[in-house]
Amino acid sequence: MIIGRKQEQERIKRLLDSGRSEFLALTGRRRVGKTYLIDTLLKPSYCFSMTGIQNGNLSAQLVNFGVKLHEYAQTPQLQMPANWQEAFLMLKNYLKTLPTDRKQVIFIDELPWVDTPKSGFIQLLAHFWNDYLSKEPHFMLVICGSASSWIVKKVLNDPGGLHNRVTENIHLYPFTLSETRAFLLDRGFQFSIQDIARIYMSLGGIPFYLEQIRRGESIAAAIERLCFAPTGILYYEYNNLFQALFKNAAIHQQIVGALAEKNYGLSHSEIQEAIGLKQASGTYQRAIEELLVSDFITEVSPLGKQKRGTRYRLIDEFSLFYHRFIQQHRKYSPGIWQQLSESQAYKIWTGYAFENLCMKHISTIKQALGISGVYTETSGLRVPAKDGRAGFQIDLLIDRRDNCINLCEIKFHQGVYTISKAEYLQVLARRQAFIDYTGTSKQVFITFISNHGLHQNEYSRELIDVQIELEQLIS
Repeated sequence: MIIGRKQEQERIKRLLDSGRSEFLALTGRRRVGKTYLIDTLLKPSYCFSMTGIQNGNLSAQLVNFGVKLHEYAQTPQLQMPANWQEAFLMLKNYLKTLPTDRKQVIFIDELPWVDTPKSGFIQLLAHFWNDYLSKEPHFMLVICGSASSWIVKKVLNDPGGLHNRVTENIHLYPFTLSETRAFLLDRGFQFSIQDIARIYMSLGGIPFYLEQIRRGESIAAAIERLCFAPTGILYYEYNNLFQALFKNAAIHQQIVGALAEKNYGLSHSEIQEAIGLKQASGTYQRAIEELLVSDFITEVSPLGKQKRGTRYRLIDEFSLFYHRFIQQHRKYSPGIWQQLSESQAYKIWTGYAFENLCMKHISTIKQALGISGVYTETSGLRVPAKDGRAGFQIDLLIDRRDNCINLCEIKFHQGVYTISKAEYLQVLARRQAFIDYTGTSKQVFITFISNHGLHQNEYSRELIDVQIELEQLIS
């Protein structure tokens, strides 16, 4: 059973039912469920499938191809191609023997691993599609890979033989909070929405991580077993993740490490200073682009979508959790997570992690605000102190086409949140500072988003225009 992914399922089924050849490229972060989705929907239609071998050389990839073709074609003798030109000729001869009254699916998983240096694989794959598969209406070529940036560069933006050849491009994102709840319910868990939020903030909406949780254990016990115990399946995941996704991953990890230290994000110059880079290089710029495409970081533009003032923010939950807690506590002692989860550092982290959660669920927030059909732009604003004027920061702004702006106050708290007089005055001052700084004539609403809701008192009643609770984000 597939949880969520409704739009993706519909798009893939349309390809399967079409009356022409189709070329599907599926990308997404490692462990996000790409192969599971394709296998579940298309495996009955496979006529050939193979998975690239990580760090395998040309010979290993060709042997892997030959073995898989032998399994599908059921040839009496195993044949090994000497090169990719010969391999695709062998595949073509086999495909010609298949029925033409239904879609025949060719699936190549982890495609970036197959394309070893100087092998000519990607050029010959392009020729195979252009010269044969595209001319027959009953074939569907599916390529997949966790190295999303590689597929974007080498396939989707290829200026050569693959230019504009992909007929459907799907990027698979991590589960939403609602899909995470549905996934856990399907596996028999009866967690509260608060527990689900804490799981999400630690592990993200990554199906592989979520399915490691065992029934009958608490959230604290599950996280300690998975992330802190040396035998835990996520104990070495962070380094393995980056090595699997990026070539020369050291700079990617440096950038992520720098962003993990700053809740409000960093500009290009601040990132470069943090990682000891004197000036921007091609390697640095590629790393930023690859982290963006792979859903590790996001670009936060200031109000008005001006490029000047753009900041980068770490949004991969597991990477943030790793840097804040796992990396610093590699020496394991039983009960370590129970102790850490009661610390002030944990309380600070939950605030930032909940902000990330909200930023990933803007469509749900818009629905709760009743503005799903209104065009909006989301941004942040950080104004430093200058010339005696106090600085201020707003992490989430929803700028609406209906002449309104929502300034979002986001709080993760142990219980129902109470606004004090001091905070009431701070928020009012921040609202006025925003109006003065931007010169906006739009109506400015204060929107309060929290996990447990808001205690009604004289300050909340006067200050807050709309409040949104966790239950609305998860439903």
